[in-house]
This record gives sequence, C-alpha cells and structure tokens, in this order.
Amino acid sequence: MGERVVPEPQRRRRRPTKQGTVLSAEAIVATALRLLGQHGSEALTVRRLGAALGADPSAIYRYFRNTDDLLLAITDELIAVAQQGWQATGDWQADLREIGRRIHRAYQLHPQTAMLAAYRTTGRAHEIGAVEVILGVLRDGGFPDAEAVRIYHAFVDQALAFAALDAAASALPPAARQADEGVWRETYARLPARSHPHIAATAPLLVAEMSTSGYPPALELLLEAAAARLARLRRPAG
Repeated sequence: MGERVVPEPQRRRRRPTKQGTVLSAEAIVATALRLLGQHGSEALTVRRLGAALGADPSAIYRYFRNTDDLLLAITDELIAVAQQGWQATGDWQADLREIGRRIHRAYQLHPQTAMLAAYRTTGRAHEIGAVEVILGVLRDGGFPDAEAVRIYHAFVDQALAFAALDAAASALPPAARQADEGVWRETYARLPARSHPHIAATAPLLVAEMSTSGYPPALELLLEAAAARLARLRRPAG
C-alpha cells in the first residue's frame, strides 16, 4: 500500500459499496477482524478487504497508509473491546485483576489477530486511555511513580504475552491442539517415579493444570508480589 491518506472530512464514501456498506475506517477494521479470524494473517491485504467490502481496493488508501497502519488500528480496537464497560472500584488489586482478565479475554476472542497485535504499540486513543487508566489505578493505590511504572510494565507485558501464547495455542488445528494436550496424559503421566520422582508425584495435577491457561495464576502471583512491595514501601523505616 502507498503513503497517501485522504484528510478526514473527505474520507466518507457517499454511496454504499456493492455489499451495502458505507465505507469508513470502522467498517474496514471490523471487516479486517472478521477476515483475520477466518483466514489468518494472509487475509490482511487490500485486495481481500476490497472484495469483502464490495469496494475498489484502492479505496482503503483513503483511510490507512498501508497494512501496518491498518493493523495498528485493529490493535487499538482490541484494546477498546477490553476496556468496554470497565469501571473502577477503588480497590487497586481488584481493578487490575479485572483489567488483566479483560485484556486476555478480548485477545482470545480474536486469536489470529492476537498473534499479530499483542506485541504492537499503537499510540492511539484507546491504548493511550488504557495506559492512563492503569497508571491511575496504581498511583491512586499508593504506589510511587517509579513503582507504578515498573508494575504497569510487568502487568501489561504479562497480560499480552499470555494473550499471544494462548491465542497461538487456540489457533492450532484441532488435531494438533489435542495432540499437544495429550502429551501430558500419554507421556508425562506415565514417567516412572524412579527416574522422574517429581513429575510422577504431581502427574495428575499436571494433567489437569496444563490443559488450562497459566494466566490466572500468573496474574495472582503478580498482584501478590505488587502488594508485598507496597507493604514494604509503607513500612516505617528503622
């Protein structure tokens, strides 16, 4: 794609496309999300988008400079989905827990997109809003600025890393996913105690645990560590 974006007032298409869609940045992002879910990263082309929208592919240029610009808009839309309906409670741990769960859930709804988007930084409205909210939760919770930024970094990277990991797993073909899960039952659960005593002792727990996402317990560990740091900071010196 080229580097020519039409100014905002000139963008809106006056007549619907062949599919009955009034072309807009929002419609393009929604269609791109759907195509990515159906076909993976190969779907992110102006040709496929134009066909799905019933518009000339060159019309996409009116809204996005290139496919990377579009991907950043898609990423920002996932962030918007994660924030939708969230309300602060004033309890920083409860608020961060809910934000983390929402981020993870939003990306799992779009696993193919999550694998492309989880590591991107958009600098757009919804991402900026999310950064402001999370830092606010931490600073209002009593964390000094340096600690708030450090915990923000760990919290967001943890949520996005698990989002990408779990998205990649869920995007596997069903047979491959079932085979991976079966390894814990067919291989690990059958290892003898004489050679692998720790695996053998915990095998039933491993089989049950490793079929689920590691994000919920990881999130709790991070929150507990953050709470311990805050308690140390509040402890009187001496």
